[in-house]
Amino acid sequence: MTKFNLVTHRNSIIGTRTRVEDSCESGLCPICIADCPVFCEVSKSALRGRETLYPLREYFGDSTAGTPKDYGLSFSDFQIQFEVRGAKGIAEDMDKAIFPNADITTKWGNIPQKVPLVIAGLGSTYVAKRNWIGLAHGAALSGCSLTVGENVCGMDSDAKFENGSKYPRVVDTEDMKFRVTSFRDYWDGKHGDIIVQRNVEDTRLGVFEYVTSKLEVTSLEEKFGQGAKAIGGEVRLESLERAQLLAKRGYLVIPDPFNPDVIEQYRAGHIMDFERHSRVGITSTEAFLEGLDTAKAMGIKNLFIKTGAYRPSATAWIIRLGVEGKVDGMTFDGAGGGTGMSPVTMMNEGSIPTVYLTAMVTGCLDMIKKKTPSAKIPTIAIAGGLANETHMFKALAMGAPYVTCMAMARAPITAAMKGSFVEKCIKARSVTKAMLESLGFDKAKDPASLTMEEAFIVADELKRRYPGKQISGGAMGVYSYFTNRLGTGLKQLLAGVRKFKLDLLDRRDIACISDTAYEVCKTWGIGVERQDTLDLEEVKDQIFSGRY
Repeated sequence: MTKFNLVTHRNSIIGTRTRVEDSCESGLCPICIADCPVFCEVSKSALRGRETLYPLREYFGDSTAGTPKDYGLSFSDFQIQFEVRGAKGIAEDMDKAIFPNADITTKWGNIPQKVPLVIAGLGSTYVAKRNWIGLAHGAALSGCSLTVGENVCGMDSDAKFENGSKYPRVVDTEDMKFRVTSFRDYWDGKHGDIIVQRNVEDTRLGVFEYVTSKLEVTSLEEKFGQGAKAIGGEVRLESLERAQLLAKRGYLVIPDPFNPDVIEQYRAGHIMDFERHSRVGITSTEAFLEGLDTAKAMGIKNLFIKTGAYRPSATAWIIRLGVEGKVDGMTFDGAGGGTGMSPVTMMNEGSIPTVYLTAMVTGCLDMIKKKTPSAKIPTIAIAGGLANETHMFKALAMGAPYVTCMAMARAPITAAMKGSFVEKCIKARSVTKAMLESLGFDKAKDPASLTMEEAFIVADELKRRYPGKQISGGAMGVYSYFTNRLGTGLKQLLAGVRKFKLDLLDRRDIACISDTAYEVCKTWGIGVERQDTLDLEEVKDQIFSGRY
């Protein structure tokens, strides 16, 4: 039997690796051996076929996925430009110009927000459903918006429909009611809002009509492509009955759950689950603008567009639709993550990386303002791999004055999942010493004695704000992440540039520290300068006006 060197190259998203370290670009070892016990991407594909297009199926519903690819340009290619003089947006008083007094409130469309964050469309994928209480309560507690994503009504097994002229129309659904009402459990009625999104299937099922008339939803979002990275949302279905139900409702289900051979294979255990796909939207300028007018006629307060990172001309067209349609906000989602079942190759190799996309969107909006100064520009949210306050600051500065929010999905899901996990461990007294050490506790502390108040830094604050309420670990996780970490971190950065209001940020608050970053900004004419030439004239003024 051949002995193998198991130092490997890995694709952790699909669970493959190579036998040796020096693998080829093909993903194969330089010498491929017949009796190799290791599964590389090709060899796993030989057995599991289309399953290897997606993240590990065994973690579906309990995981999110994102690309590890290095796009050659990230927000780390920009440096924040701190200031030592004065203070803007606050009195020039050393006792007042302190970072806790920085104002990070903003607006998403017409919605006031305590933090410049919106949780992007989390739809029918199981990981969103299983963590919804944490996400909804956490967003409401934080005073920011949360978007119910695509296919929620169509995926609800207990939803009720009536016959429409062409497609069935939803008239009742417990899942959508749960999504909407759970946000309102802790909503203060002012900051943030619950937003409902629709895709092709949702449009056919009449989801907007249902949520506005039955659930009093006043903020809607048109999903423009992008689901599962450009080809429509996808999820896995574990039962034959559920696969057949969704096929009857008009979804594309693979393999065909009504095919006798497929049924036989499923019952024999050869088919472990089914794929449910949404359709790719096809529209025209006129049809899309008409759809926006129809949505506005429902008496809503906010209308948004969520789209992905398509080729520049397509993205410019979508921006034009948003401006002409007078929408209130637009979210642009860069490469390359996914909350449910995005194809791995599409996450890795498709779409425009977030920094390129931010520069492109900003440049397009500058062109519109230059051509038509009176044009109403929607508020803009940037998404795609954003997870900390420096990402937020740099995207807000680069996209000023248009970008008012960051849209996140994977990061808040992680916060909710981890918060829920720790809560379960505390209740089961199964906290480990390694967990305690990671949280910064003394090694001598008994792990079984850990309490929620000790584990969650915001627990006591929330208990005082909501006496008698049992706030979940998932909700505390999202609230702590959004307000205690990101909110505080962003306030510190604002104080560092001596701008104590978020809307005072501009493109001179960051500078390019790589040639690639500068060339991208120069291409789109957005005025983000190189670090080595920024303020050069002012530098000369300071030097030559000195009395020495």
